[in-house]
Amino acid sequence: MEYKKQSGVPGFKCIEYFKKEKDYVVLIPIINEGNRIHDELKRAQEHGISNFADIVICDGGSSDGSTNDSKLKVLDVNTLLVKQDYGKQGAQLRMGIWWALNRGYKGFITIDGNNKDSIEDIPKFIERLKQGYDFVQGSRFIPGGHAINTPFIRALSVKFIHAPIISLTARHRFTDTTNAYRAYSRRYLEDSRVQPLRDIFMTYELLAYLSVRATQIGLKACEVPVTRAYPSKGKVPTKISFLRGNGKLLIILIKNVFGFYNP
Repeated sequence: MEYKKQSGVPGFKCIEYFKKEKDYVVLIPIINEGNRIHDELKRAQEHGISNFADIVICDGGSSDGSTNDSKLKVLDVNTLLVKQDYGKQGAQLRMGIWWALNRGYKGFITIDGNNKDSIEDIPKFIERLKQGYDFVQGSRFIPGGHAINTPFIRALSVKFIHAPIISLTARHRFTDTTNAYRAYSRRYLEDSRVQPLRDIFMTYELLAYLSVRATQIGLKACEVPVTRAYPSKGKVPTKISFLRGNGKLLIILIKNVFGFYNP
């Protein structure tokens, strides 16, 4: 099924392998992740994650064959959404959020599709949502979390730049704010003071904004321990370039401080 572009939601194609089965959904934005997404889905399958939540791939237009139907169906993927419009991660997430809201899910978990994160920890996020939390941030830097082979500069920038700025903006201490492994309640995403489905969120703006808005409007937030493991050698799997990407990210953080993304 194809959905035309509308205000705040890119045009996309929906390939539904199975009907809605759970109250919670895992949204995985990817583009050309190759075997990394398959390895991540295999880990999810080994830990029975589809028993807790429906797994949905939010594809940005992969051309590497990683989203072939036959591959995804056997790995317990519930639905594949393929963006057919402009925008990057923010647009992929808006596509997934809009679709999942309309499908009636109670809670929404996001996780990168490059096999760096402990997808087996999904039940921790669901448990916090059931306890009434509206924003749940995964953190490798709190007790029980594990940061494996984190690049030195990346660790410094998270601990001493990104996390302090986000925490200041949110008026709540967070420790691993670049981590896209997090969960949102339906109440949070549907609150009129939030409005995540806006075209202003094209790249990393949405993640930064949703990190701070919950506590700004008096909703409950917390962190849960997770593992984020980088490969011991070879190219670091990331879509953020060192200079240009991090420069844009810093601009987003500054805009966020001053409420630029607030409705």
